[in-house]
Amino acid sequence: MSERARHLFLALILAQAAHSGEEYAFRLYDVFAPARFISGLISDNLALGFAIGNVALVTFGAWCYLARVRAHRPSDAGWAWFWTVLEGGNGTGHLLFAIARGGYFPGVWTAPFLLGLALCLGSELVRGSSKATATGR
Repeated sequence: MSERARHLFLALILAQAAHSGEEYAFRLYDVFAPARFISGLISDNLALGFAIGNVALVTFGAWCYLARVRAHRPSDAGWAWFWTVLEGGNGTGHLLFAIARGGYFPGVWTAPFLLGLALCLGSELVRGSSKATATGR
């Protein structure tokens, strides 16, 4: 993976942290059944369950960055692709829900950052893969 891809990965995880904060502040767990369900599995207090779930998600992203991507592990591109697809879908979903609702949907303000960073990271990963194939790596 290129250094640019590693920096984009970190930016994507930081964008998810901001996105989680927006979702929490505007109570996604009250308006989106899957978020309510998952939050309820973690705690009877939906706000607490949602916060714990999102802290766990961002912590996992930070671990992926520190222990796999930044550390140049052989699995770094696989982890980057996982997060690229996850966050690309997350950003797209929030935008589509806002369009369907005809107004604000919790998380829509930060969703373009997730989608944009995911597209940039995916493009960089494809570029890196093409270079590696061309050089026989």
